[in-house]
Amino acid sequence: MRHSSVISRRVAAAAVSVVLASGAAACGPEDAGAKDGTSGKAAGAPQKGGTLTVLNSEAQSDFDPARLYTSGGGNVPSLVFRTLTTRNREAGAAGTQVVPDLATDTGRPNKDATEWTYTLKEGLKFEDGTPITSADIKYGIERSFAAELSGGAPYLRDWLIGGDTYEGPYKGGKELASIVTPDARTIVFKLKKPEGEFPFVATQTQFAPVPKAKDTGTKYEEHPVSSGPYKVVKNENDGEHLVLERNAHWDPETDEERKAYPDRVDVRSGLDEAVINQRLATSSGADSSAVTTDTNLGPAELAQIGSDKALAARVGTGHFGFTAYLAFNPKVKPFDNPKVRQAISYAVNRTSVVNAAGGSALAEATTTFLPDQKAFGHTPYDHFPAGKTGDPARARQLLKEAGYPNGLTVTLLHSTAQNRLTSPEVATAVQEALGKAGITVELDGQEPNSFNEKRWSVKDAPGFFLSRWGADWPAGGPFLAPIFDGRQIVTNGSNYNHAQLNDPAVNKEIDEINKLTDLKAAAARWGALDEKLGERALDVPLFHPVFKRLVGKDVKNVVISDWTGVLDVSQVAVK
Repeated sequence: MRHSSVISRRVAAAAVSVVLASGAAACGPEDAGAKDGTSGKAAGAPQKGGTLTVLNSEAQSDFDPARLYTSGGGNVPSLVFRTLTTRNREAGAAGTQVVPDLATDTGRPNKDATEWTYTLKEGLKFEDGTPITSADIKYGIERSFAAELSGGAPYLRDWLIGGDTYEGPYKGGKELASIVTPDARTIVFKLKKPEGEFPFVATQTQFAPVPKAKDTGTKYEEHPVSSGPYKVVKNENDGEHLVLERNAHWDPETDEERKAYPDRVDVRSGLDEAVINQRLATSSGADSSAVTTDTNLGPAELAQIGSDKALAARVGTGHFGFTAYLAFNPKVKPFDNPKVRQAISYAVNRTSVVNAAGGSALAEATTTFLPDQKAFGHTPYDHFPAGKTGDPARARQLLKEAGYPNGLTVTLLHSTAQNRLTSPEVATAVQEALGKAGITVELDGQEPNSFNEKRWSVKDAPGFFLSRWGADWPAGGPFLAPIFDGRQIVTNGSNYNHAQLNDPAVNKEIDEINKLTDLKAAAARWGALDEKLGERALDVPLFHPVFKRLVGKDVKNVVISDWTGVLDVSQVAVK
């Protein structure tokens, strides 16, 4: 199985877990917080001190930088682990930029972007006061290749020379020759192919430094050595209860991104989502200084909050690069006929789909596969204009041209999970809309594991099903390549190229864009490719999810970037 498929699975799963928590991993009515990062801001300027409480449903398990699958350094993890680069900790679109973290810049590529060089800042130290060196970065990456520390983003397995066969440092103490450290502050990465988006990958926690002498293998997560503003002083029940306190050797002069206002961060997980939202709403005791990093508000909760101005002022709105869509497998009849796929594209009623997804406060209708953000290269298009509620007449005409004057019957695979993405409600909305166009839809609801196995299978994939996609970073590459690059079709594992498209011209364009180190130029090319692919009706984009989350009444300085779509705990103050 290609590692790219593992990447895709983990990205989608991480993004979806955040959505599932709404009732989202990595967009709605525009409140102040969605634009200027001040939603939920209590009166007064943010000050240092106090304890920030984090109330979550999912435990922060595998708290080892090698095993974490994060983007931009993660949320709670980025309080402990610094990386070569990180996300810009600003609200909105500004937050989609890559900025230096441990490094002095975002990386210096050679002419064809097959080699990237980084220089570490001066004065960097671990929590015990020892200097952070390039060797520590190299070792931290190397240990992420060890089988016993699997789970992190495996891009480097595909990208680094020798990465596909390297097994980590625990077997014979071998090093990875494609990572070179000519001195204590310099590290060089040698790649198999051009990768203009390498600075985005360098935000992953696998790029956090790990001192070899302090590495305890699978037990390292119990007390990882901090390079960030906080250190771990307690880790109970595999991340269910984490307590972080200040790292005295963290120097804010070397870290422009993390504010680190609270003295202490207390993360408590395994909580019911309804309980989390109720505690945040009530905001009594320690909960007045609490936030959540994984639990959204649902439609019913939003309806209640809407009549309470004080509560509404504590709701933050976020956008994350994520698309829910209808997928076709053209290998299965009648979806091999482009006119059938076009007919369905015209028949879909996006208004009813959005309502099924929780309403316009929690979902935004879309006709493009790429999310509606410049960072992705979003280019507006609607190749099958059907208005907000669909065009059944045009759909019937296309069916007639396709040889189905009396309509046809199809089966739609969906999940039984109540996630408002691939759930029965969304499937029913599609069923009703297509019925008006003469397309009888029989619903096939499967429990999540079975649903995923079928839609990710080349051999057993149905012709028509609900799907979703979330990107590891805000760019077109991790959004379009796994879905449309023919070389990423996986026949013996999890496949995300649902259409099984293997077009040499598309593959070549993906390679050409990957060579670009000018991210704005690359974004424009990704947008153009998305528009061109959209003409083929290989999928029907439905909507982009919206994140709505409460914070405690005493929480200040809420910053929500378009990279993560959720509150950044590194910016929060409670005093």
